[in-house]
Amino acid sequence: MQKTALITAGARGIGRAIANQFDAQGYKVCIADIDHDALNRCPAKWHKFLLDVSDESAVDNLFCNLMQDWNHIDVLCANAGIPGPTAPIEEIELADWRKCLSTNLDGAFLFTKYVTPIMKQQQNGVCILISSTAGLYGFMHRAPYVASKWAIIGLMKTLAIELGPYNIRANAICPGGVVGDRLDLVIAREADAKGVSPVEIQDAYLAGTSLGKRITADDVANMAIFLASDNAHLVSGQIIAIDGNTEHPEPKFL
Repeated sequence: MQKTALITAGARGIGRAIANQFDAQGYKVCIADIDHDALNRCPAKWHKFLLDVSDESAVDNLFCNLMQDWNHIDVLCANAGIPGPTAPIEEIELADWRKCLSTNLDGAFLFTKYVTPIMKQQQNGVCILISSTAGLYGFMHRAPYVASKWAIIGLMKTLAIELGPYNIRANAICPGGVVGDRLDLVIAREADAKGVSPVEIQDAYLAGTSLGKRITADDVANMAIFLASDNAHLVSGQIIAIDGNTEHPEPKFL
């Protein structure tokens, strides 16, 4: 039976790289994304759903429709997330806080909620949650994003305990800053907030890691493929950073 993989925010960035890798490995691929144009640029053979991952009725509808075609789901990769505002805690609006946690955390919760009965029935499955190095450290001016990514770790740990008896594995990948448009936006906002240049922020990120290398979406996708494979059959409940070993998570500018 051909294996299947469902990836949220799979039309762009990290999600697209993960979807590409699963496709290359022979999986049937389904992606959910809020970006209509990006979805249209993805391969026609993929199942594609336009939705907000925090909309429970839309998520329910996705699973109902998908299972009519697939009958099983082998891998869920809960990747959807937004950077949220960059500001001191006292300047963050409640609406912006809620929007960030709704997308990043509620989305992961809803997709794991709806995939769990399917995987329990199968007595098999893999849940991969995309957290961040922000889920391991605090970061100045990024309170909503950091809070959501720490919460993803707690969700994953709980899933690993609850679902292990059903032969379902759960792990979290924590990328550092991944090269791309979103990181460029985050760097620009952080540079503005700290009164330094974007180049200084970028260089400080690299200097804060042991390897001093930039991270690509394919680096994250390669780990997702490993975690979904039989080679990782005993890997569950783990937090795996793809960051070149962060030594100094919060660069200082004097």
